[in-house]
Amino acid sequence: MDKTGFQHGKAKRVRLHVLPTKRFKTFAISLFAGTPLTEETVTSTALIPFVLRRGTASYPETIQFREQLEQMYGAGFGFDVYKRGDYQMVQFRMDTINDSFVKSEESLLESSFAFLGEVVTRPALEDGHFRKSYVQAEKENVRKKLDSIVNDKIRYASERCIEEMCSNEPYRLHPLGQRKDLDQINAENLYDAYQQWLQNSSMDLYVVGDTSLEEVQELVTKYFELGDAPGITYKPNASIREVRDVKTVVEKLEVSQGKLNLGLRTSINYSDDLYASALMYNGILGGYPHSKLFINVREKESLAYYASSRYDGHKGIGTIQSGIEVQNYEKALEIIQRQLEEMRAGNITELEMSQTKAMIRNLLREIDDSAFEMIAYDFNRQFSGKDRSRAELLNQVENISIDDVKAAALTFELDTIYFLKGQEEE
Repeated sequence: MDKTGFQHGKAKRVRLHVLPTKRFKTFAISLFAGTPLTEETVTSTALIPFVLRRGTASYPETIQFREQLEQMYGAGFGFDVYKRGDYQMVQFRMDTINDSFVKSEESLLESSFAFLGEVVTRPALEDGHFRKSYVQAEKENVRKKLDSIVNDKIRYASERCIEEMCSNEPYRLHPLGQRKDLDQINAENLYDAYQQWLQNSSMDLYVVGDTSLEEVQELVTKYFELGDAPGITYKPNASIREVRDVKTVVEKLEVSQGKLNLGLRTSINYSDDLYASALMYNGILGGYPHSKLFINVREKESLAYYASSRYDGHKGIGTIQSGIEVQNYEKALEIIQRQLEEMRAGNITELEMSQTKAMIRNLLREIDDSAFEMIAYDFNRQFSGKDRSRAELLNQVENISIDDVKAAALTFELDTIYFLKGQEEE
């Protein structure tokens, strides 16, 4: 057992992480399956969970699948597909009430594992491959989701900035895949891709609730039809290339409001000892309503409808998002760059420091209120290979000085400027 209370073990080829606790009325179950982001597999991998949630060997019809969840006292089931560093993650989640709160004949934890194990390893098939109707319907579903990104111009600009910035890296790929690949996918080749994914993905299964590592090991062994051969091993992100010239990309689409996005690279990643300083840097720059970007670009100068920053510690990338009037491009860019310079010069107030520490402190403390947040935090540790408890991270944040934030700021280099503007404006 480690200091977070999670107990770690293995069953089949799945790494297990169990937090035995009576604090919650439910069992929170999460399965993370990760594979490298690649042009060839990104779209089929994204499609797999959409098809898996349509039906299993025992509940081949989608209505039966949903009824089975109802039978389990309305158990929650869902999934996400996203990026973590240069990996594509498929995460399944189940939320099931603890048996002691209901009059259930059988163990609801066991029913949940029977259900999840079947979803992942025994899908509904016809003629030895996925059901054609399910694959067809879910291709359309993914196509619509990809289209909706283009229609949401804030998200679109955000994605395009990353695409341009990481044009030669796997990270440029959207976790839901590429629209152009969907036509080539059919029930047969998607089933082949699924078999590969099942064999090669790195699997981490989490349970938080009134159970034990031994019980979970037994349930995985019983209900997950998997081999013992380990999947891929997560490798930490390679160091970021030096930023040479800043790349500027201007794109025209039907938009009423310009979107100005900046991409920065940093050598600090999640497993770095300076990670807490990078969190503080992002918080002071644009992570919160008291941040420099929000106050100076939006409030004081009224140049932006929104202005914020994000930091991805698994990739070593910072991004700035803002929505502006097209004619304000030069001025907005100048003021945003001035905030970056202020950070590099260490022009940071004690108030900015204390407000940002308070925000991060609250976020870290709130993790304890949610089983799924506790799971997410621990998975970051497993994924990055960095064993840093929440208490340690909190302690590091509390002790950061303005000089530490300045040192972090000096590692953030502007790489890409992306501007989306309307077609008729010149």
